[in-house]
Amino acid sequence: MHMKHDHKELGEATVPITFHMEDPESLTGSDESQVHLKAAKGQSILEVALDHGINIEHACGGVCACSTCHIYVTEGMDSLPEAEDDELDRVEEAPAIKPNSRLSCQCKIEGDGPISVRVPAWNRNAVKEVPH
Repeated sequence: MHMKHDHKELGEATVPITFHMEDPESLTGSDESQVHLKAAKGQSILEVALDHGINIEHACGGVCACSTCHIYVTEGMDSLPEAEDDELDRVEEAPAIKPNSRLSCQCKIEGDGPISVRVPAWNRNAVKEVPH
């Protein structure tokens, strides 16, 4: 079992998720532009990323109060909940929005995937926080 950041138990990590990073060096310290992982249902894409050393910016701490964790969902949108009004309002503040723009903190995995996301080059966590 995996533990979510709010200490709720999650099931086994079985949902395939691929992160495509335009600037992997700034997010991971590596030059590997693709990372293939498994996630548990109930985790957010942001939680999965942070748990595996992909330091997606999240200035508000993942509570949908900013747009810094903006990503593009390129596959598996049907495995995620529809964006709610709060998220849609925040996404509008993000640079270079597209129809598949989402906030990774609000993308709680519900389906079996696979899920693919693209992390834009301008998304950098300058602080390189340790996941909490």
